[in-house]
Amino acid sequence: MKQSMILLHGLFGGLSNWEGVTQHFESRYDIHIPLLPIFDYHLQDNLEYLVRFLEQYVQQHGLENSVVIGNSLGGHVAILFTHRHPDKVSRLVLTGSSGLYENNNLGSYPKRGNYEYIRERVAYTFYDPAIATDALVNEVFQTTQNRIKCLRIVQTAKSAQRNYVAPILPEIQTPTLLIWGEEDRIAPPDVAREFHQLLPHATLVMLPACGHAPMMERPQEFNHILEDFLGK
Repeated sequence: MKQSMILLHGLFGGLSNWEGVTQHFESRYDIHIPLLPIFDYHLQDNLEYLVRFLEQYVQQHGLENSVVIGNSLGGHVAILFTHRHPDKVSRLVLTGSSGLYENNNLGSYPKRGNYEYIRERVAYTFYDPAIATDALVNEVFQTTQNRIKCLRIVQTAKSAQRNYVAPILPEIQTPTLLIWGEEDRIAPPDVAREFHQLLPHATLVMLPACGHAPMMERPQEFNHILEDFLGK
């Protein structure tokens, strides 16, 4: 049987964010890309709701000994899940993860209906603004057109800001890889270095000329670094 690989997207991310990773590893790994239920209605803390969703997903699919990879908010979910279920995670990979500090740069509420503002915010995610294609901008714009979805986004971002993971990081014994963009303006390089310092078994790789989503902006380098880590 193939080993499982779970890929967790960020607050504005989607399944397509992991296309390069999926294409590179799908022949050797059982890849799962659950769509995080960020827009669900519930009365729980938003981040806690996402962690419980992942717990249920792992249980329903009978996943054991998984490689868990998270970008941005997905990294935050991965950290909490790994801390609670170390027996379920063989390797943890974080890229641009929240949990220590994140500049989401949205203000108190995303500007609905302002297409150029949304384009600017999406481009801000990357070092190379050309990565913010029309299709990507349109996807985010459509999300922000929905008042309820906007509210859920803000609630989830605030939940993540409240959940400071520094106290639990030294307790995570899982081998961890940190792949970070040197030009990440949302979770800056100092965040990566703090993760590296606090996680007992962490390896940090910085990618030059790269922003908040290395798996999208530098897919070949990302996959090479990940491949090397998983082979050790």
